[in-house]
Amino acid sequence: MKHAISTDGDFVSAHFGRCPHFTIVSVEGGEVRSAETIPNPGHHPGFLPQYLHERGVECIVAGGMGPRAQQLFAEKGIGAVLGVEGRVADVIDRLRRGELTGGASMCSPGAGKGYGIEKTECDHGERPLDIP
Repeated sequence: MKHAISTDGDFVSAHFGRCPHFTIVSVEGGEVRSAETIPNPGHHPGFLPQYLHERGVECIVAGGMGPRAQQLFAEKGIGAVLGVEGRVADVIDRLRRGELTGGASMCSPGAGKGYGIEKTECDHGERPLDIP
């Protein structure tokens, strides 16, 4: 299965549409078949679902995503695992082992200001990362 992980440096980004990069990883049979990090090409309604669908992505992994974005991805047959935090390498390892779980989206719809990667505020607040 091919996943797109919202990426900010070495960590999962709390904001799917505004993340600086996506880590695209293909996991099959408990092994990572491929992984690449690509820049976020920009964000406006409907663009990223089509863009990632064309690249074979089947699942989004992110800290947060609004309900409209989730619906647009679902229309392309792309699922989402939200509420994910931590290092991207650790998330990939959990994907490989089939142990990645999500939770509630870290962002509420309409809580931020601006659109796309330029959006500068969100309601998730500063949460400490759970890093040993």
